[in-house]
This record gives sequence, structure tokens and C-alpha cells, in this order.
Amino acid sequence: MKFGVADYGVGVWDGGFFDLDNELEMIRRIGFDGVERLTAADPADAVEKAACFRRKGLDFTTCRAPSADGCIRWTAAFGKPYVWIEVSGDNRREPIEVFCRRANKFTAAAKRVGVDAALHNHLGNRIESEQEVDYFMENCPDAKLLLDIGHIYSAGGDGAALIRRYASRIAAVHFKDVFIKDESIGLDRWTARLRFCELGGGNARVVDYQSCAAALLETGYDKWVFVEHDTHMDEPEKELKISFDILKQLFA
Repeated sequence: MKFGVADYGVGVWDGGFFDLDNELEMIRRIGFDGVERLTAADPADAVEKAACFRRKGLDFTTCRAPSADGCIRWTAAFGKPYVWIEVSGDNRREPIEVFCRRANKFTAAAKRVGVDAALHNHLGNRIESEQEVDYFMENCPDAKLLLDIGHIYSAGGDGAALIRRYASRIAAVHFKDVFIKDESIGLDRWTARLRFCELGGGNARVVDYQSCAAALLETGYDKWVFVEHDTHMDEPEKELKISFDILKQLFA
């Protein structure tokens, strides 16, 4: 099992992403094995950043390029296992059949260069609920699942059940907790309804991360588990350390 950071929230706290070397040093200091995505502006930038990861003794699992084709090609070039499925129309207005058709095209393109394509379930996106994940997995049989337990529980789903149901198709898992800001607001305005936070920092038992960890262990999962704090309300190193320590206990 490897533990990493899906590091969007660090940039939110800092006001932007300014210093890869400093961020990786912080992540290594806490004890993480790496981050999920290497983000770069062009191939030369990607190579330079990959070298920075290597110098720090850290790893990444996928690439984020300016284009979907670049995401696939860079991920393949670095020998990483999966790429996020990124297609147009990833929103609640798009017919799910159209989204799946496009996702199958993306998956086939990734497969041609030896990379898995993984769906990241997300509030506000086309695949939000447990039922929609099931539909996607049935209609996109070659795709993998990048399961975000915070988003699936917030949409009323069961992360542990999905883990058991799709154990062989899970590419990676995002762990987080949820803080409800205003429960009177619906999921159509989910960023006003809630924010995601460090494990144990939620104000309601919405995310059952303990059961998800147990399900991963039961099914023999041995890949990456990422913590993702979409919004930090305190120094990222402090909150990431809290989540890291809880993860180590859960998977001990």
C-alpha cells in the first residue's frame, strides 16, 4: 500500500501553486510516498518535474497535461498506470449515454499505449451517485474506477460497497472527510453545501472511511490511497499529517 496526496487543496490554501520543490519536501517530511498527478505546461516541464520527484525519492501515478491526448501520452511515457478520463460534457446536463460513449473512446485511446483510463466520480459531474457509477461500470467495461469516497458518500452512496463490487477495477482511492456548511442547500450547489477536509475533521458521520479501509484490506487492494483536502482551513502540513496518521492506523 502506498499513501499519497491529491494536492489540489494545498494550492487553495497558498493562493496558488508556486513551488513544487517545497511542496514535495513537505509531503516527504510527513511520510507520504508521493502525489497523484504531475501537472506540467509542456513536455520539457514534465521531464524537469519528474526529475524533481526522483531527487526527492517520491512518485506520482498520472499526468495532467494541457490536452487529453497529452495526459495519455505523458502518462504512458513515464510508465505510470492510469490516466483520468477527461471528455467534453462531464456535467449534470449531459446525457449519461453520451458521456459513456465518449469515455469508451478515451479508454480505447489510452489502452492503445498501455495505460488504464479511470473514472473519477465527483459531485456536479456526469457520474455523481452510486447508481451512476454502476451504470458507467457496466457500459464502459474496459474503464477503471478512481473512487473518491468523500464525493460518493456526499451523493448518498456507499463507498465500501463499491469497493467490494469493483475491487478488480479500482485504479486508486481518494480519502477525505466532509464538513457540512449548510444542509439546507442541495447538491446542485454542493460547494455551498459542504467542503471536504482532513480525516476526522468532519462535523457529521457522512464519510465512512473506516469501512472503506476495511473493504480495501478485505479485497487485497495494494495500490495507492490518496488523501485529498479540497480546502485547507489551517496550514496544509498540519492537516495532511492528521490524515496521514489516521491512514496509517486504518491500514496497519
